[in-house]
Amino acid sequence: AYKTTKERGVQIVEASCGQCNFGMTGKAGCDLAVRIEGAPYFVDGAKIDKFGDAHAKDGFCNAIRKAKVSGKIKKNRFIASSFTLLPQENTD
Repeated sequence: AYKTTKERGVQIVEASCGQCNFGMTGKAGCDLAVRIEGAPYFVDGAKIDKFGDAHAKDGFCNAIRKAKVSGKIKKNRFIASSFTLLPQENTD
């Protein structure tokens, strides 16, 4: 695990509920997390509820979405400078 890294440029990552979809343990409730290079990190600087109902069909507790983010990893958390949820890909 990283202690601190330099600011990461804008990148596309997987975003979801850390507890529901990434197998992470955390405080009670559901928390926004991103997966970068295969490793999940809880997010500081963006909240799961900001992006609609987390328990909706396309919400973070039921779907792994793509997000465009920038920020850095510090103390095993992703500190978001920016976090933009990308449109759901058509699965039809």
